[in-house]
Order: sequence, then structure tokens, then C-alpha cells
Amino acid sequence: MKYVYPALFHLEDDGIFFISFPDLDGCFTQGTSIAEGMAMAADALNLMLWHMEEEHMTIPEPSSLQDLKTENDDFATLICADTLTYRKQHDTKAVRKNLSIPRWLDTLASERNVNFSNILQNALMHELGLDKT
Repeated sequence: MKYVYPALFHLEDDGIFFISFPDLDGCFTQGTSIAEGMAMAADALNLMLWHMEEEHMTIPEPSSLQDLKTENDDFATLICADTLTYRKQHDTKAVRKNLSIPRWLDTLASERNVNFSNILQNALMHELGLDKT
């Protein structure tokens, strides 16, 4: 799933940016520069939204960027998250699945050294309309 949420960047006295998401309680991070802060914010947002999806939690609508108030050197910006891409990169643990196929098909595939796991993964990716990246 793809999301876009506003983030607030607050420059601390020590020069580090504290980044929070006003719509997502407990979602915050920090960075030593704006570039690092943007990367850390995207990571924190993806992780929070992935967790909320896994727990079947209600994901709130994002606030409008124009509705956010900032002070001094603080600023608000939009951060993108793609939880499907994030899962592909980070949720790589293999799980076992039990399945049934006709014996003749198993025999033929075994004789030809077919990799059942690879075939199932490719078929699922095709069925779900996902690319392999």
C-alpha cells in the first residue's frame, strides 16, 4: 500500500533534527541532516504503517500539509511510504506451506528436478500481479 504523510522537522539545539508525524502517535525519528532526516522519516513511516497493517489497526487519514503549524526554523514536509516495497526488502523470512498436487505431477516434476519453492513463488507473484523486484 502507498501512503503520503506530513512530517514535522524540528531543529534541536545540538543541530539534530527531531522528526515527528502528527497523525501517527509514537512515530518519530531523528537525523543529523535534512537528507538523513528524510531517509529516517521514510523508514520510520514505513515501519509504523507496516505494523499497523499487520495488527489490522485503523490507519488515520493524513492531515493537510497546510493545516500544520510550525515555529522558528521548524518545517513540515510530505514523506512517502510504500509498505509493499518495504515488506519485500525487510520481511524475507521463509515460511513453510503444505500443499497437495496429483502424484503423477509430483513424479514428473521430481524426475525433472523442478524446484517447487521457486515455481510456487513465481506463480504467486504472477497471480498477484507483482514483479520480482
